[in-house]
Amino acid sequence: MNRIKPQRSPRTRGERIYNGMPAGELGSEGWHKPWSGGNGGNCLEAMKLADGRIAVRQSTDPDGPALIYTSAEMTAFIEGAKAGEADFLLS
Repeated sequence: MNRIKPQRSPRTRGERIYNGMPAGELGSEGWHKPWSGGNGGNCLEAMKLADGRIAVRQSTDPDGPALIYTSAEMTAFIEGAKAGEADFLLS
């Protein structure tokens, strides 16, 4: 008996989302540039996922890896940055 192996379809929303996955597999809709500076278009883009997590990618590499954070992780980072705890990254 010959078994036909099903072809994999492209990833759609709702499938397993994991840290480091290709950002392009999350789709092209819903990405935002929360801030942008005079850095020649090298921006961070973020997307809120259906389960409340946040995906982050580099705008110049939209198919590169996506970093996935929980809402609590992102809140801690933003609040820490506002408090000056990330200023060491600027020097």
